[in-house]
Amino acid sequence: MKYEFWMAGIQGVAAQKKIRLRECMKSAEAIYYIEEIQLRQFGFLNDNECNKIMQAGKNRQFQSDYEKMVEKGIRFVPYFSEEYPESLKEISDYPYALYVKGSLPQKTTRKAAIIGARRCTPYGEKYAIDFARALAECGVEIISGMARGIDGMGHRGALLAGGRTYAVLGSGADVCYPREHIGLYVDILEQGGGILSEQPPGTAPFPYNFPARNRIISGLSDAVLVMEAGRKSGSLITVDLALEQGKDIYALSGPVNSALSDGCNHLIRQGAGILLSPEALLEEWGIAKKEPAEAGKKKIKNEKKLESAEKLVYSCLGLYPKNLEQLVCETKLNIKEVLENLVTLELRGYVREISKNYYVISE
Repeated sequence: MKYEFWMAGIQGVAAQKKIRLRECMKSAEAIYYIEEIQLRQFGFLNDNECNKIMQAGKNRQFQSDYEKMVEKGIRFVPYFSEEYPESLKEISDYPYALYVKGSLPQKTTRKAAIIGARRCTPYGEKYAIDFARALAECGVEIISGMARGIDGMGHRGALLAGGRTYAVLGSGADVCYPREHIGLYVDILEQGGGILSEQPPGTAPFPYNFPARNRIISGLSDAVLVMEAGRKSGSLITVDLALEQGKDIYALSGPVNSALSDGCNHLIRQGAGILLSPEALLEEWGIAKKEPAEAGKKKIKNEKKLESAEKLVYSCLGLYPKNLEQLVCETKLNIKEVLENLVTLELRGYVREISKNYYVISE
């Protein structure tokens, strides 16, 4: 498997050409030891690609890199492995391999991608969490990219429901990006989900990796839900890829005067399904809705145990996140008082900080 790891890490050669070459040579080890004159006889490789492979063949460090990867708890899953998701093989440019921390999406469950703007509004945040939570409660697995904004809220919604969620990164699977999502990164793994990437461990989050990873997000999913997006949003790249892959597209309609809903409203005009409610979507998919957890009753019980200022802050929180600015505005307390009470509530297990300065009640 170490030679497959070496093959996957060759830069400058498309995954499909690597796969075609391996099919011809029967193993990555045979390619590692190939003579240059033989390599150049393969007509589907250009001179530059042949040079990249021959140059990579001089690398002797890949074996120690493979061992370091294993020590980090990352699994290497090549395209011919039984563990490799079959749905990915249905796209035209599927990755040669995946690097995985945790688990891969289950083959028998329905999967939905929840995507949208990084700089989203409270409206987008709320419905990303609401839809992810309701779907996860019914066994749907949530796929996203762990970016700021809608991606993170989609993951959080699934976690709040006790469901599994999977993050596809544009960096190595061992590189948490953005850094403030380290808590989310850990929670995804602790709850049985997974962190996936086609980039080798240690790869930094280079901007050009993110559009490419979007095809994996859509490829792993049965449907793509766009919660909030402008007309030039990167989320629409994922939508285009999903359409090419034959996936169902849904969009959340928003205010006509909101630039962050313009992309979603445009998708609906183009024929995307309208996200009216989680219940309506589950009904369309033929999935029975489960009764929601009795979080409200627990919250009332908790409030009776708190001091007045703590109760005031706690009463403003729910199952979808609010930031410090919102809490200051709603409680009329100053930021120091809000922070002090949040710290106390968190230490007592009543609230959780799910990303920097964003809080929800604990369940």
